[in-house]
Amino acid sequence: MANIESLYQHFLNHPTICTDTRNIVDGCLFFALKGDKFDANTFATQAINQGAAYAIIDNETYLTGDRCILVADVLTTLQDLARHHRNQLSIPVIGLTGSNGKTTTKELIKAVLSQKYQTFATKGNLNNHIGVPLSILSLTSKTEIAVIEMGANHQKEIEFLCGIAQPTHGLITNIGMAHLDGFGGFEGVKKGKAELFAYLKAHEGFAFINRNNPYLMEMSEKANLNKIIYYGTEEINTVYGRLIKSDPFIELSWSSKSGSFNTEAQLTGTYNFENILAAICIGQFFEVSPDEINTGLAGYAPNNNRSQITKTASNTVICDFYNANPSSMAAALTNIEHLSSNNKTVIIGDMFELGQESAMQHKLIIEQAEKLQVNTLIFIGKYFYEAKDTHKGNFFNTPAEAEAFLKVNPINNSLVLLKGSRGMALEQLLPLL
Repeated sequence: MANIESLYQHFLNHPTICTDTRNIVDGCLFFALKGDKFDANTFATQAINQGAAYAIIDNETYLTGDRCILVADVLTTLQDLARHHRNQLSIPVIGLTGSNGKTTTKELIKAVLSQKYQTFATKGNLNNHIGVPLSILSLTSKTEIAVIEMGANHQKEIEFLCGIAQPTHGLITNIGMAHLDGFGGFEGVKKGKAELFAYLKAHEGFAFINRNNPYLMEMSEKANLNKIIYYGTEEINTVYGRLIKSDPFIELSWSSKSGSFNTEAQLTGTYNFENILAAICIGQFFEVSPDEINTGLAGYAPNNNRSQITKTASNTVICDFYNANPSSMAAALTNIEHLSSNNKTVIIGDMFELGQESAMQHKLIIEQAEKLQVNTLIFIGKYFYEAKDTHKGNFFNTPAEAEAFLKVNPINNSLVLLKGSRGMALEQLLPLL
């Protein structure tokens, strides 16, 4: 069995990690991970034939030569290797978690810090027990600051990911009604996310906290943090700001010891105001100039179906269908209510992982949507569909049924909100909008 130190030497010589034979890079290390429906050990020889320098396997049956490295468990080895690599680095690592806005905030922070530093940020949503190790192993000697997104759907997961990423700084974007099933309710969400604060406390790390968020204030007090940088809307904060408008894009003013400034961002949604403010606060902490901060913010445009405005031939669509939970759904509905348009359409899909709260949370969203001044209201998915007899609107069990409806009843010259959980795959409706 190979040990981590010997494997690390291979990594230094071959610093690209691959876990999928469809994406093999010449000279990479192929980690043969196992999933529910596959065992990549069976692809070890193929990976080497495609150009991998070595294949790391945990099934002796596939030990076919010197370029196959046998370990006890491939996933654990990947995580241990990332932890070992992190121990060699002395750069700031910003750990980022929260119920909503993680990826957008991560990209905003990267946009700001990149104005001054060689900044690495988690690619896409590689934020779990596999993605975080892969992110850490992507850090090089040229990286000056890293922003590592950490997702979780159960307790102790953030604690585990912190043990790999070892953040020196941390931010929880917010606490919302997400993954209630796995966390065991809202209090469980708070407890799970607070594991980042516990790690920062234990390792003398800095926490950036939105003073306007009572849950985050409560959690930081419980964690007894002693290195806090506050942001919010009051002058008492290190960085404070005011939303000027969001119709559809955000404009805000912000102030710090550096002075007062106005900035714009290519983001829609009043809920993104606090995400922008967080990025400004972190930029100020790391001594990025106000002009550089504003340049970074103005230059970031979402292209990941999160708060992304898309102009089609017929409509203006708010593409926010990467994911959804009751908190983010409620915020999206509030946002479209305040946007200027004489013709509005709301198309929303089921929210997943809510456990026994599911029926009630979907009912609350329907009730909020019913109060909106919109021209067309469409609900999609089995959870919404169960309420069709007691509420108004167009209810469909599947996206395919909604697609058929839209072909017969096309939407034109409208501002459209398209939002739902990732599993609803609402992007299939975009060509009809």
